Amino acid sequence: MRTKILKAFSLVFVVVFLLGCTETKQHKVLKLAHGLDPTHPVHKGMEFMAERLAEKSGGKLTIDIYPSGQLGSEQQCVELLQIGSLAITKVSAAVMESFTPKFKALGLPYVFRSKEHSFKVFDGEIGKELLLGTEEYWIRGLCFYDAGFRSFYTIDKPINTPDDLKGLKIRVMKSQSAMEMVRALGGSPTPISWGELYTALQSGVVDGAENNEPSLYTSHHYEVCKQYSLDEHTCVPDVLIISTKVWNSLTEQEQKWLQEAADESVPVERKYWAESVEESLRIVQENGVKINYPDKELFAKKVAPLLEKYRQDEVLGDILRRIEAVK
Repeated sequence: MRTKILKAFSLVFVVVFLLGCTETKQHKVLKLAHGLDPTHPVHKGMEFMAERLAEKSGGKLTIDIYPSGQLGSEQQCVELLQIGSLAITKVSAAVMESFTPKFKALGLPYVFRSKEHSFKVFDGEIGKELLLGTEEYWIRGLCFYDAGFRSFYTIDKPINTPDDLKGLKIRVMKSQSAMEMVRALGGSPTPISWGELYTALQSGVVDGAENNEPSLYTSHHYEVCKQYSLDEHTCVPDVLIISTKVWNSLTEQEQKWLQEAADESVPVERKYWAESVEESLRIVQENGVKINYPDKELFAKKVAPLLEKYRQDEVLGDILRRIEAVK
């Protein structure tokens, strides 16, 4: 009987702890969970947002942040968010593909001409449309965070041309477009969760992965992977999302405070990101990682048929043309 009581108490504690929005007479607290390290620039951007929200609301609406996967994996956080047990989380835009096909456009290779081009897309009409396009799945986007350009890193083989990927197992996100891209370049795409990737690299389950500079550093993957090839094939942003159940429970004024705080955190996160890219490259090189600068045109030509296929798609073709038209 005592054991049953303890189990029941533990269950109640977990449910109460995971409530996305807790409220007292004085203020409301929103819980934000994600899988990144506290040193990561995206986490720092979220910290700035939390500070601004507390200032704007005079402490009436605040955010508690739980980094490093404390409340579960990225997928688990999304599921908790959909039922309202978690208020806010950060996901890669690639994860959002499963909710609306339009997000797939952001993960296709060489869609963006430059970092500035990508920012204009994320901050403009197309970005707003995407952020608000998943509400039927109980998810509302707050903003896009810079997640840089993704490039290949491998244990010991430099990737200077697409041919160098032949026979290599490359970890990708659970994203159809990411898998199609690696396959088009000649590699073997292998979906593995981020939290399991270090062990997979160490044990040789995969030969490499693809990600940005800060993630290579903060994940400690540079301890295993000693070749980083900056082909910069995709520019997939991170997306800060909130449960529509929690969003709708906020007053109009609280929603305004939160959206303003999120918007104001975007340029701050981008500044942190730029600084982190420079620092990350320096540190991984000091730890024996060789930085390679392949000819990006070789990779772009290899995936051109993949892009052309998506231009023929009724939904994706339209959004790709709109992205290309952004000046």
